Order: sequence, then structure tokens, then C-alpha cells
Amino acid sequence: MIIDCHGHYTTAPAELEAWRKRQIAALDDPSKAPRRSELAIRDDQIRESLENAQLKMQRDRGTDLTIFSPRASFMAHHIGNEAVSREWSQLCNDLVHRVCQLYPDNFVGVCQLPQSPGAKPEGCIAELERCVKELGFIGCNLNPDPSGGHWKEPPLTDRWWYPLYEKMVELEVPAMVHVSTSCNPAFHTTGAHYLNADTTAFMQLLQGDLFRDFPDLKLVIPHGGGAVPYHWGRFRGLAMALGKPEIEEHLLNNVFFDTCVYHQPGIDLLTKVVPTDNILFASEMIGAVRDVDPRSGHYFDDTKRYVDATTNLNDAQRAQVFEANARRVYPRLDRALNARGL
Repeated sequence: MIIDCHGHYTTAPAELEAWRKRQIAALDDPSKAPRRSELAIRDDQIRESLENAQLKMQRDRGTDLTIFSPRASFMAHHIGNEAVSREWSQLCNDLVHRVCQLYPDNFVGVCQLPQSPGAKPEGCIAELERCVKELGFIGCNLNPDPSGGHWKEPPLTDRWWYPLYEKMVELEVPAMVHVSTSCNPAFHTTGAHYLNADTTAFMQLLQGDLFRDFPDLKLVIPHGGGAVPYHWGRFRGLAMALGKPEIEEHLLNNVFFDTCVYHQPGIDLLTKVVPTDNILFASEMIGAVRDVDPRSGHYFDDTKRYVDATTNLNDAQRAQVFEANARRVYPRLDRALNARGL
């Protein structure tokens, strides 16, 4: 199988965004907030939103299954308070669940957490449990910066996050460390904030000893790890200066990177620097970059093409990147596929 570990429902019907706008408009007067039952999206609308988008690209590119979550930039945890975020997260997660029910062979769910600036992570546990136990989701997206570009929360290694990590380990679900919209004008959301966050998260993990306390916790850093592969020597040197073990020993039993890198030299570098065991295939399709590259004539986010072409992987290693690593990092996915004889 070819498993894409990073997909978002970026093509959701317009009614979803309209409901969100009504929720935001009612922030000063909660009595005017829309009810979840007021969002009416038919199954045929969901099918239409996917058939000529994600599903068509799965078929065209030869991928089989997408690990699917709500649109990352729509999480917008900085808007409203914890109650607002909880309502919005439940709505988005339920919609992704409907996608997975309609197309069980094509999509498996990962949930948005109801984070909010200053709100303790344990407030996310109930929604995580609901999504895993009731909806069959296999992971979550964890935002290290709910403030939207102002970085007001403790680093990911701080004990402040531990109650959520404890529940993730108990449920056997990894997190993709994924920020949302930037409300800081200094940081473009997808071109700066996302990649800054990937790099920042890795450095936070390198500075701390999180995995000494949580040896079974698994975190996926998307977008090829941001600057991490390009500056691997810097991070190794900083680890030495901080008295930490080599990166492979310190982090790589628990930290993984995806292939959302949109040119061949980038994938070549990723697969040359990062051990194959720590790379999961992903495209982020349909995500930040949606156009065709005029130099190649192919979509920028057709990352399977780059993984196929790199000379840094042999056939066995390519199979790891495309399937085996995802099944190892997401044990609930592996069990579900085994139950289907896959």
C-alpha cells in the first residue's frame, strides 16, 4: 500500500466556513452562536467535494489511503475561548468522520484538538478519547502554538503538556505537530509559520528529555521537518553543547518526518540525511501549494513522484517510506488494516 500520512479536508463544502463565520460573529454574544445542528451538509455534497479533488488525485498519483484531518489553517485556536474551540473541533472532527464512513478504503481519521491559548492541554482529552474510541480515529494534530504565531505556551517538553501525552500513550495514538493560521503579520501562515513551527518543535524536543518520561510517545513533524534536514549538523552540534546524546539516540525512536517537500532536491536531502526508519510518505494534498510546477509539468505536491525518483532509497526502503513506517507509527491503523487482510 501507499499510505499518505498527511491530508486535510481543505475542500469541505462552503457551509462549513459559513457556520464558522457565524460562530466568530457571535463571540461577543454567545446567545447568537449557531448550533451544531444548524450545519446541514448532505452526503452527496461531501462526495462532490472529494471526487474531483483528493480522490481524483489519489487515483491519478497511485496512492491508496490518506490519513485525513480537518483543515489545519481552519483550526484557528486563537479565536474565542476553550468552549468555542471545543464546539468547532467537534464539528470538524464529525465531518471528517463522515468522510471516512463514506470512503473507508480511502481515508482514515485524525482529529483536531480543542486547544485554546492558555487552556491546559488536559481539556483536550475528552475530545481525543471520543474521536479514538467512538469515531475510530488513529491520531491527533497537536498545535504547539495555539496563540497563532505569538508562542505563548510552554515548550512541548514542559510538564504542562504531560496529561495529554499520558492519554496519547494510553490510547496508542501519535500526534502530528501542526500549527494553524498565523495571526502575526510577520509570519505568512504556510510559507513561514508552518515551517518555523516544525523547526521550533524539533529544537524544543532536542533541548529537553521528553522521551525519557514517555518512551512510547510518537510525534510526526510535517513538511519534511522544516529546516531540520538542511541544518542537521547544527542540531547535532547543539545537542553536543547541551550535553545530549546523538540525535538518533535522543529523538529518533520517537520523532518522525513526512515527505511534504515540493521539489526533488528537497526529497533527496531528506532521504540522505534522515534515517529511512523515520520518514513517512505524505503529500499534504490538497494543501499549501496547489499549482503545477511549470518546470516539470507536474503538481508541486505530487510527492510520490519525488520519492519514486530519489536514488537514496532502494526498493525495500521505499516500501518502508510508503507503508511500513506509517503502520509502525500508527498502531491503530496497522490493526485496522490487518483486520481487513491488508
